[in-house]
Amino acid sequence: MKNDDPNENNPFKISPSPSTSTPFPSPPEFFKELKLKTEMVSDAEKPNKALEAMEEILNERQSIRVYMDTCTKCGACAESCHYYLGTNDPNNMPAHRVDLFRKVYKKHFSIEGKLLGPLVGAEKMDSSVLEEWYKYFYSCSECRRCSIFCPFGIDTAEVTMAAREIMLRVGIGTKYANEIISKVHKIGNNLGIPELAFWSNLEFCIEEIRDTMGVSVNLPGTKKNPTDEIAQAKIGAEILYVPPSADLFVNIDTQIGAMLIFHAAGADYTMSHSASEAANFGLFQDYADLKAINKRIVDEAHRLGVKKVIFGECGHAWRAFKNITEKWNGQLNFEIEHIFQYTERLIQLGKISLDKTQITQLVTLHDPCNYARGSGLLDPQRYILNQTATNFIEMDPKKTRENTFCCGGGGGMLMDELMDLRMKGAKPRAEAVRDVNAEYLAAPCAICKAQLRLAMDHYKLNTEVGGVLDLVGKAIKITKMDASNDISSKESKKKTKCSLCEKEFQSYDECANHTEKSHEISKNQADMCCEPQ
Repeated sequence: MKNDDPNENNPFKISPSPSTSTPFPSPPEFFKELKLKTEMVSDAEKPNKALEAMEEILNERQSIRVYMDTCTKCGACAESCHYYLGTNDPNNMPAHRVDLFRKVYKKHFSIEGKLLGPLVGAEKMDSSVLEEWYKYFYSCSECRRCSIFCPFGIDTAEVTMAAREIMLRVGIGTKYANEIISKVHKIGNNLGIPELAFWSNLEFCIEEIRDTMGVSVNLPGTKKNPTDEIAQAKIGAEILYVPPSADLFVNIDTQIGAMLIFHAAGADYTMSHSASEAANFGLFQDYADLKAINKRIVDEAHRLGVKKVIFGECGHAWRAFKNITEKWNGQLNFEIEHIFQYTERLIQLGKISLDKTQITQLVTLHDPCNYARGSGLLDPQRYILNQTATNFIEMDPKKTRENTFCCGGGGGMLMDELMDLRMKGAKPRAEAVRDVNAEYLAAPCAICKAQLRLAMDHYKLNTEVGGVLDLVGKAIKITKMDASNDISSKESKKKTKCSLCEKEFQSYDECANHTEKSHEISKNQADMCCEPQ
């Protein structure tokens, strides 16, 4: 029998329901790479060892004790949580999730709990509690939206991170996060991109720019010989640019946008495989790895002697470095800036120009949680979009800026096995995009891009997801100089051969003129066939 229900195929009409999935557990080898001191103990020992770890954290972080003693479970946080809205699971209410921690705190670390036990909601730490922790503290993206609606300002994300660290210390962690942190420590970035692939990907971006725009941009590194496959970061450059590694693999248009900005501004910048990852997954689970991952960038910036480190489109990377680094890693000998702040200033100073007629899609902006609530980065990206697109529109103010909803995949939650929960958690953001009929969703964070592309498909929205820099790269105006101006004067005087007809010339200029007349190849692209001898 045919079902005529118009809501049947409308994902927005599906009623909330609990998600039963849990993360894949981390194998022991990934724990070995963590900077956090961990111990692989038997299941029988884990509850007692977890209590020891919990006591250490409570002594180190007085704020956790304050939160435990302050929450009244008033419920003001409930409707603020995207995972609760998507699942209606009581334990996904932020106050109830915190209560999973509080009941153990009361039983083992408060006088009333030790005396009165269940009468005051106290519960002994055991294996079942740890199982509950593992499910529900990995049903929190640490977005901190609940904290702005809490009358006491309780930071649930801090409690989630504490619970995750306690579990990690006794050998309970996710394969996803631990594998990523292992790759950062062993290889240098989340995706495990080796040094050769890093430089090859940058050269691919350069080729794309040349082929699509007829503009030659410089490799952000140096080679002893032009034929070398691997370059080196430029010592003494003014700027070190640090993007998320996804920009060198998946979000190529974001990386191209950044390279065009630096090129148009005539910036003296470099990139380095040793600092090829802006993202910091330590922020999601433990302080030791948070500090160590930041230190990689600090050490490389000091080694290169740069004056400034500029971070790419990654929300938690910016929060982790801006708010924490100098306090934990010592005084910095360089300034830090976000690529949005840098680009905004260049536009205002007239250093770069944009042709907004190139961007005709209806564009809206997603505020990543760690920009909005973690570091106060809200206005530069809006200025850039207003200068870049002919039709930029904001979503519901109750769902943007400090009130922004999480993409649903942040906080170490971007796991395939949690797809059901992730899509349920993405619903508030998808609804806001739907309500403005956006054709392009600017999501300036690698995790948000990955999550929201899937969410747009899941909720059947015909909305492209990309970065702010992607649009800048399409709208930026760059004067196409003659090919002879794209190389040094020394190179232009060398004998050159046209690879198309094997004719030889006394200079690059002569060869470029020849290719334009004889082969109808513009001077801007003459380097494709004029080979120095």
